[in-house]
Amino acid sequence: MTDETSKPSGMRQGLAQYGDAQFSLFMRKAFIKAMGYTDDALERPIIGITNTFSGYNACHRNVPDIVEAIKRGVMLAGGLPVEFPIISVHESFSHPTSMFLRNLMSMDTEEMVRAQPMDAVVLIGGCDKTVPALLMGAASVNKPAILEVTGPMMTGHFRGERLGACTDCRRLWGMHRAGEISEDDIDELGNRLMPTAGTCMVMGTASTMALMAEALGMMLPGGAAIPAVMADRLRHAEDTGARAVGLALEGTKPDQIMTKEAFENALRTLLAVGGSTNGLVHIAAVAGRLGIDIDLEAFDAMGADTPVLVDLKPSGQHYMEDLYRAGGLAPILRALGDSLNLDCLTVSGRTLREDIDSAEPDWGQQVVKTKAAPIYKEGGIAVLRGNLAPGGAIIKQSAAEILRHEGRAVVFSSLEDMADRLDSPDLDVKANDVLVLQNAGPKGAPGMPESGYIPIPKKLAQAGVKDMVRISDARMSGTAFGSIVLHCTPEAAVGGPLGLVRNGDRIRLDVANRSLMLLVDDAELEKRKADFQAPYHEGQDRGYLKLYLDQVTQADTGADFEFLRAVKRD
Repeated sequence: MTDETSKPSGMRQGLAQYGDAQFSLFMRKAFIKAMGYTDDALERPIIGITNTFSGYNACHRNVPDIVEAIKRGVMLAGGLPVEFPIISVHESFSHPTSMFLRNLMSMDTEEMVRAQPMDAVVLIGGCDKTVPALLMGAASVNKPAILEVTGPMMTGHFRGERLGACTDCRRLWGMHRAGEISEDDIDELGNRLMPTAGTCMVMGTASTMALMAEALGMMLPGGAAIPAVMADRLRHAEDTGARAVGLALEGTKPDQIMTKEAFENALRTLLAVGGSTNGLVHIAAVAGRLGIDIDLEAFDAMGADTPVLVDLKPSGQHYMEDLYRAGGLAPILRALGDSLNLDCLTVSGRTLREDIDSAEPDWGQQVVKTKAAPIYKEGGIAVLRGNLAPGGAIIKQSAAEILRHEGRAVVFSSLEDMADRLDSPDLDVKANDVLVLQNAGPKGAPGMPESGYIPIPKKLAQAGVKDMVRISDARMSGTAFGSIVLHCTPEAAVGGPLGLVRNGDRIRLDVANRSLMLLVDDAELEKRKADFQAPYHEGQDRGYLKLYLDQVTQADTGADFEFLRAVKRD
């Protein structure tokens, strides 16, 4: 490699330690030859490929085909592809939540890339926590890396209506809870919502992270929006494999791509696409692995001149396949123009400016709007402060109906408490109340699950109530919508003010003024602090759960493990 000519490469790097380096190399080559490789193959740049296929991950159903396409690209470029397994997590199949396992997947990625001989690695992600986990691991090991995603699903249909997971699934489930959709119909809808392989086809976390990763420079241009079942997905994967060889030969590392300026590009993209609130906590975790802090105030200020430009559910009407046909990320970046850091290097070997210039021109489309006629005049996410969230909270304002409100708190002390009482006909709740969920944050749940989308209590849903102010220290799926405040920091489980809220307290939300206030005097709050008790989790004294609870940080720093964060850069 050009900048590390003295360091071993290929099969000679990272030898097992037997006390005799030559013997270690001999044994390694002997074993790898059992796979059928020739000496010529073993002299080529080695490109690792993370195989994240799993029978529990429908979003990754197409990974075997993507792996083959990447291999083809690697070999055409003169490299040797070697796939290896990495943990695969899917939101709907991970208890208590896939977020609990994101950091573990990042550690798996980091250690396997570090331990095994490879000159570069292709990271295959899809279902939403896999992309940040892979980028976190790659950032930590800092070996040449490039990302490929599985791509979004195509849309389904039901009785003439076009459907997408999972914005429409939440809308339809709400209608089912309200008695508007029968049991038979909801069962049939379950057959129609996820019709193909791939990730959610709305602007959920998977789509958001794919677009942010491309804007960050870690994916070849055009890759974020290609549907999972399209031939273009495989051609992009082949190009990715070929480019991985180039990165290996050039020695370009993630810290040269993922700079402070590149993260600013990713954050501006998050705002412009009306992306998932999860994108903020994930990008904070990736940046933290490189010693870069995400400034929430700066992010919020960025939203003042970064309107929502993408007409996609849940902030708009279209789906990811429509964005693909509209040109993917390129028209979004063109619309953002000089507000981006255009001189940032990308994995293509070009600058972001050059990548944009090389993309197809806009042929006329309805999905990406202009700054002059946006979907929403400000960025999709607003950062809130106040005595209820001194470390910050966020709201997806582009998908909310209620942006200014004062109401009575109806408190659920845990996920179990909410499950037990939410639908009770005896629940003391009115439409203008504020629903508060405690102990659902990084430590409280544990794992900061996507439980911030607190359902409308059944008796109110049946009365026609569609939205209420809801506040928690949890996350929310990017596919969800509503007037929902998330990521209250510090969380209730570490003694944060959210845990001090009691039934009947008044809470004031004022998004325009970025304010979230608990209208209880300081003296009373101090009295309540004396009763604080951290939640207990079965099995918390051993294993990964103990490691997680001991090390996980708050949402504002990405809910990463403290010992994995890098030393802060100047």
